[in-house]
Amino acid sequence: MQKIVLVALALFAVAAAAPQHGQAPAEHPVYILKQDADVSHDGYTFDFETSDGTSRQEKGTLKQISEDHQALEVSGSYKYIGTDGLTYTVTFVADEHGFQPQEHVEQPQQ
Repeated sequence: MQKIVLVALALFAVAAAAPQHGQAPAEHPVYILKQDADVSHDGYTFDFETSDGTSRQEKGTLKQISEDHQALEVSGSYKYIGTDGLTYTVTFVADEHGFQPQEHVEQPQQ
């Protein structure tokens, strides 16, 4: 279980860091300001924050669905600043009922 979670997190990090085709290179490099992770036998947590205003927090907990079945229940949020200058925040829960996101958009501060 731990190996699967670690591999998934590593793949996510690689995909997020990969250059996007068709986009001009960033004028300013983006730096990781904060990065924490903890993986245990019954779940995981991680969070990070970057210098461009992007952040993500996530927690996964092993949940007993029935006598014979367990599932990973995940909750968290992520935030980024769009090309339109608006700040987008998505909070979510993913469990046996599917992925359930809620979006919030903030106007830029003047």
